[in-house]
Amino acid sequence: QVQVVESKGGLVQAGGSLRLSCAASGLTFSWYTMGWFRQAPGKAREFIAAITGSGGVRDYATSMKGRFTISRDNAKNSVYLEINSLKPEDTAVYYCAASYGGSRIDASSYAYWGQGTQVTVSS
Repeated sequence: QVQVVESKGGLVQAGGSLRLSCAASGLTFSWYTMGWFRQAPGKAREFIAAITGSGGVRDYATSMKGRFTISRDNAKNSVYLEINSLKPEDTAVYYCAASYGGSRIDASSYAYWGQGTQVTVSS
Protein backbone atom coordinates (compact mmCIF):
# COMPACT_ATOMS: atom_id res chain seq x y z
CA GLN A 1 0.00 0.00 0.00
CA VAL A 2 1.42 3.33 -1.06
CA GLN A 3 1.48 6.09 1.51
CA VAL A 4 2.51 9.69 1.04
CA VAL A 5 2.73 11.76 4.19
CA GLU A 6 3.61 15.43 4.49
CA SER A 7 5.14 16.95 7.56
CA LYS A 8 3.14 19.40 9.58
CA GLY A 9 3.15 22.91 8.15
CA GLY A 10 2.08 25.54 10.62
CA LEU A 11 1.83 29.25 11.22
CA VAL A 12 4.71 31.36 9.97
CA GLN A 13 5.30 35.10 9.90
CA ALA A 14 5.64 36.86 6.60
CA GLY A 15 9.24 37.05 5.52
CA GLY A 16 10.13 33.82 7.23
CA SER A 17 11.11 30.46 5.81
CA LEU A 18 9.66 27.02 6.01
CA ARG A 19 10.78 23.57 4.97
CA LEU A 20 8.14 20.98 4.24
CA SER A 21 9.03 17.33 4.01
CA CYS A 22 7.18 14.40 2.57
CA ALA A 23 7.84 10.71 3.05
CA ALA A 24 6.61 8.03 0.69
CA SER A 25 6.39 4.31 1.30
CA GLY A 26 5.10 1.27 -0.50
CA LEU A 27 6.72 2.20 -3.80
CA THR A 28 10.16 2.23 -5.38
CA PHE A 29 10.76 5.83 -4.56
CA SER A 30 13.55 6.53 -7.02
CA TRP A 31 11.30 5.52 -9.91
CA TYR A 32 8.84 8.29 -9.18
CA THR A 33 8.76 11.94 -9.99
CA MET A 34 7.68 13.82 -6.89
CA GLY A 35 5.72 17.03 -7.00
CA TRP A 36 4.41 19.71 -4.70
CA PHE A 37 1.09 21.46 -5.23
CA ARG A 38 -0.94 23.84 -3.16
CA GLN A 39 -4.55 24.94 -2.86
CA ALA A 40 -5.58 28.22 -1.33
CA PRO A 41 -9.13 28.81 -0.08
CA GLY A 42 -11.51 29.33 -2.96
CA LYS A 43 -8.83 28.62 -5.56
CA ALA A 44 -7.86 25.70 -7.75
CA ARG A 45 -4.98 23.45 -6.87
CA GLU A 46 -1.79 24.77 -8.45
CA PHE A 47 1.53 23.26 -9.35
CA ILE A 48 4.58 24.43 -7.43
CA ALA A 49 7.51 22.21 -8.31
CA ALA A 50 8.52 18.71 -9.35
CA ILE A 51 11.69 16.68 -9.27
CA THR A 52 12.47 13.56 -11.27
CA GLY A 53 13.35 10.25 -9.67
CA SER A 54 17.09 10.76 -9.92
CA GLY A 55 16.80 14.36 -8.87
CA GLY A 56 18.39 15.41 -12.12
CA VAL A 57 15.52 17.55 -13.40
CA ARG A 58 13.50 20.08 -11.44
CA ASP A 59 10.53 22.02 -12.72
CA TYR A 60 9.03 25.09 -11.12
CA ALA A 61 5.91 27.05 -11.84
CA THR A 62 6.97 30.38 -13.27
CA SER A 63 5.48 32.29 -10.37
CA MET A 64 7.29 30.05 -7.87
CA LYS A 65 10.81 30.42 -9.21
CA GLY A 66 13.23 32.03 -6.82
CA ARG A 67 11.47 31.46 -3.49
CA PHE A 68 10.72 27.74 -3.72
CA THR A 69 13.28 24.95 -3.83
CA ILE A 70 12.47 21.28 -4.26
CA SER A 71 14.91 18.52 -3.34
CA ARG A 72 14.82 14.83 -2.54
CA ASP A 73 16.75 12.19 -0.64
CA ASN A 74 16.14 8.79 -2.16
CA ALA A 75 17.90 7.06 0.71
CA LYS A 76 15.20 8.42 2.99
CA ASN A 77 12.31 8.12 0.52
CA SER A 78 11.69 11.78 1.09
CA VAL A 79 11.13 14.96 -0.84
CA TYR A 80 11.39 18.49 0.49
CA LEU A 81 10.07 21.94 -0.34
CA GLU A 82 11.84 24.95 1.03
CA ILE A 83 9.96 28.23 0.89
CA ASN A 84 11.70 31.52 1.56
CA SER A 85 10.41 35.05 2.00
CA LEU A 86 6.96 33.76 2.83
CA LYS A 87 4.01 35.97 1.94
CA PRO A 88 0.43 35.91 3.21
CA GLU A 89 -0.64 34.77 -0.26
CA ASP A 90 1.37 31.59 0.28
CA THR A 91 -1.29 30.55 2.76
CA ALA A 92 -2.67 27.27 1.45
CA VAL A 93 -2.85 23.55 1.92
CA TYR A 94 0.33 22.06 0.50
CA TYR A 95 0.27 18.63 -1.10
CA CYS A 96 2.99 16.19 -2.00
CA ALA A 97 2.36 13.69 -4.79
CA ALA A 98 4.07 10.87 -6.69
CA SER A 99 3.99 10.34 -10.43
CA TYR A 100 5.24 7.41 -12.49
CA GLY A 101 4.95 9.21 -15.80
CA GLY A 102 3.30 11.94 -17.79
CA SER A 103 3.55 15.68 -17.51
CA ARG A 104 5.39 16.69 -14.39
CA ILE A 105 3.38 19.90 -14.02
CA ASP A 106 -0.04 18.30 -14.46
CA ALA A 107 -1.82 17.10 -11.33
CA SER A 108 -3.56 14.36 -13.31
CA SER A 109 -0.16 12.68 -13.82
CA TYR A 110 0.18 12.05 -10.10
CA ALA A 111 -1.30 8.80 -8.83
CA TYR A 112 -0.49 9.09 -5.16
CA TRP A 113 -1.21 12.08 -2.95
CA GLY A 114 -0.63 13.03 0.62
CA GLN A 115 -3.39 14.34 2.82
CA GLY A 116 -2.06 17.88 2.64
CA THR A 117 -0.62 20.15 5.27
CA GLN A 118 -1.81 23.63 6.17
CA VAL A 119 0.61 26.51 5.90
CA THR A 120 -0.61 29.85 7.19
CA VAL A 121 1.44 32.99 6.74
CA SER A 122 0.61 35.90 8.98
CA SER A 123 1.31 39.49 7.97
